[in-house]
Amino acid sequence: MLPIIFAFSGLELTADERALFKASDPAGYILFKRNVDTPEQVRALTGSLRDLSGRDDLPILIDQEGGRVARLGPPHWPTFPTGEAFGRLYDTAPLSALEAARVNALALALMLRDLGISVDCLPLLDVPVPGAHDVIGDRAYGTDPMRVAALGDMTLRGLREGGVVGVVKHVPGHGRASADSHLELPVVTATREELETDIAPFRKLSAAPMAMTAHVKYTALDPDRCASLSPQVIGETIRRDIGFDGLLMADDLSMRALGGSFAERARGVIAAGCDVALHCSGDFGEMAEIADAAPPMTAAGADRLVRAMAWADGRSAADVGDLAAKRDALLALA
Repeated sequence: MLPIIFAFSGLELTADERALFKASDPAGYILFKRNVDTPEQVRALTGSLRDLSGRDDLPILIDQEGGRVARLGPPHWPTFPTGEAFGRLYDTAPLSALEAARVNALALALMLRDLGISVDCLPLLDVPVPGAHDVIGDRAYGTDPMRVAALGDMTLRGLREGGVVGVVKHVPGHGRASADSHLELPVVTATREELETDIAPFRKLSAAPMAMTAHVKYTALDPDRCASLSPQVIGETIRRDIGFDGLLMADDLSMRALGGSFAERARGVIAAGCDVALHCSGDFGEMAEIADAAPPMTAAGADRLVRAMAWADGRSAADVGDLAAKRDALLALA
């Protein structure tokens, strides 16, 4: 198995993509707006990916947070609120905010599960600070790490109840970054003591099944490399200090925060200690280069993947519309 989660170009696999994926056996796939049209098309697509892999527990990921980060939307799928909406309710009614976060995530999970999507890249545990880039912005639950952890925990619970695996991101925290890692490498010069605010929610949710690294350099943790490429950050901060032993995925290899060739990026994040890496552009040449260069998945990584996919054992039969109505009634309290 290749320790890569690939994207692809369109609404169905091309012949070249099918041949590459069959030969390389990637760990999973991630869907974007270019891959979705109607519910029937998405179900056929996810079914074809499982048939190609021969794995019923194949990770098929999507970034379906709510607000501006949503690959599925009208007219076929409902809109979902941003993380900030739950944070606002928490100001006045914390218990109601927690329940709203849970039922929102359960509604998300039921929608995704119906389409054959098994993993949602949610919740964000990033804690924004004043002056940071707005790439996180209203996606965050708030600026208090314990609030972020509590709302993130209820989001994980809702996803699990609906049979979908959650991914905490972007460990050890993207909230201080003064740049967008899609476009350049952010450098955070906060002290290790200051970074405790960023790290705390991830430590609280260290039992999460999956986590995604940040392409951010934290000079107090490793002065030379961003987290995704740093054995020091992954080994000492994420695995030991935070205590995370789930599947660790590197954020998108296509992001400009990373330098070097795609072969070097793929080898670098795996050598640093990530179990798998995302590649999200769908560019066939880049995928072929990565497939040729990436090492096989480690035994530890394969074991973490199996454990992560078995985590979402819930199969709620609740109604998405009823859950959304309950969520909206709770959010109205804010």
